[in-house]
Amino acid sequence: MRQFISPARLGVVGAAAALLLLPLAGQAAAAPSVTQDSLTPATMTAGVAASAKLTVHSSSCFTAKTLGVGVRDAAGKNLDFPGNASNVRICPGGAKFTSSPRTLPAGSYTIFGFWQESGGAWHNLPSHKLTVAAASTATSSSGGSPVSGQSVVWSDDFSGSIAWGSKWVGDKSSSYRYGNHNPDDNKLDWLDQSKVTTSGGIATFTAQPSSHTLESGKQAWTTGLLTTEGSSGGFQVKTGDYAETRVKMPSGSGAWPALWTWKDGNGEIDSFEYHPDNPNLLELTNHVTSGSKYYTDSAAVAPGQWVTIGTHYGASSVDWYVNGKKVYSDGHGVGSDFSAYLILNLSVSAGQYHPAPSGSTPLTMQADYVKVYR
Repeated sequence: MRQFISPARLGVVGAAAALLLLPLAGQAAAAPSVTQDSLTPATMTAGVAASAKLTVHSSSCFTAKTLGVGVRDAAGKNLDFPGNASNVRICPGGAKFTSSPRTLPAGSYTIFGFWQESGGAWHNLPSHKLTVAAASTATSSSGGSPVSGQSVVWSDDFSGSIAWGSKWVGDKSSSYRYGNHNPDDNKLDWLDQSKVTTSGGIATFTAQPSSHTLESGKQAWTTGLLTTEGSSGGFQVKTGDYAETRVKMPSGSGAWPALWTWKDGNGEIDSFEYHPDNPNLLELTNHVTSGSKYYTDSAAVAPGQWVTIGTHYGASSVDWYVNGKKVYSDGHGVGSDFSAYLILNLSVSAGQYHPAPSGSTPLTMQADYVKVYR
């Protein structure tokens, strides 16, 4: 984040044009005039990371020392979007800037572009209102396990900060060849626990381009993952358990959310996998024995829509539920001694089976809770 430098950077911004300083006698000519052509966003959702985009042009070509997007809350607190650009060439033909993503609490803010002269002077560009809506919480809670007599033995409703270390681990998984990334599985993932945040009882998983390069030569995306593997609690689901989550499906190309299990090189039961290019389809798979189904439901499954998904790990049949309705039984099950760690994550497709991201816009997925009944 930029340090405070001049009084011009304080106060409520809202001028109709950039603030320019007139030269005094004997001084160099005034800096070129910079015009703001567009600035987004105007709206955000609390807890959901978003980037700011700024387009400007100037009266003549010059190099700005800094170009970025500022944010102020009602009290004037500096909450600027991170990732200012340095040494930006601005010409009459225009220049574009995209910030790194950030989250904001619900409320009303002022957003504005700014630039800095090579000599150090700051200039604020026209501002507009940025409205951050409260996170959409689930309207219906878990209906409980469909298996009679079961009760919750483990859960997270994301009402507070992520319990890193004790309940969840977010920077490694044995399901990833290199611990924090796994290009072999057609993924661009590079795990970063800071990419899972909570606000208003909702966990938000964010994926965005990173500076890492995978062994495949492709650019990695830092992204969020939660696993019980490696945590001090070390929780594992086992035969007979019912696991359930409520998630808001992503819409961006390349997004690949899932709730699944893993242990000792397999133990994989996919409660669901989802790809926005198949907007109404869930992939339900038992990799422990066998069984899979492409479940399609346009009313229950869609980008940007909340859906409740549950799995009963039966010894002789794994059963899948969507919004409380059983939609598939594989008739094979997991056997009598199954146990595995939980994983809830947002992967990023590398493009072999489903489209990779079409640009650098961050991808997000949200979760309301994860519960296990026994």
